[in-house]
Amino acid sequence: MNDENWIHINQHLRIPEQELRFRFSTSSGPGGQHANRSETRVTLLFDVAGSPSLSEYTRARLMEKLANRLDKEGVLRVDVQDSRSQHQNRETAIARFQAILAHALIVMKRRRPSKPGRAQKQKRLDEKKRQGKKKQDRSQRWQDQ
Repeated sequence: MNDENWIHINQHLRIPEQELRFRFSTSSGPGGQHANRSETRVTLLFDVAGSPSLSEYTRARLMEKLANRLDKEGVLRVDVQDSRSQHQNRETAIARFQAILAHALIVMKRRRPSKPGRAQKQKRLDEKKRQGKKKQDRSQRWQDQ
């Protein structure tokens, strides 16, 4: 298959363009007759749940990470109406789709909790002593009056 018919998500995943569905409709907002007659708004649809190009691990990760963006059938929907050009909105929708999937597939490194160092503990104790001394000095002055 030709390389231009593939959508590259990251170094491990690419999706054939045939798996993407596009719907076109009229955009909202100002624009007069052009906006009323031209179907420049683009809706990109991608079936995460039924895509044959996704591994089970990738599908599960996308279903989990994109749960709030998927409908009940597991379809991801990306709407774009930024431009007055249908072609430009289509390109923008594909770019957003790539970014959404790439971001969802990033595995964050697990944070290993660390303990404060000896110097940090000493600094905290010194600060506590200084604060206690300050309050003790205040109470001494109060009693002297």
